[in-house]
Amino acid sequence: MKADEFQCGGSHYKDMAVQPWSIMESVMTPEEFRGFLKGNILKYALRAGRKDSDDTGKLTHYIQKLAEVTT
Repeated sequence: MKADEFQCGGSHYKDMAVQPWSIMESVMTPEEFRGFLKGNILKYALRAGRKDSDDTGKLTHYIQKLAEVTT
């Protein structure tokens, strides 16, 4: 399953006609978009276990998206 086909932690993005990271990808350079994904990977890795949310799932989701855009 591709990263765009699911959402970790709710459905607020999946319920939108266009997911925010799809818009970001269309207006950012590939390098900028990869940087955005890497920043979120760091954020979720560093805060895992410190907040009542599925940060590990979100971390995995962003890692998957990064892998998809770099292959």
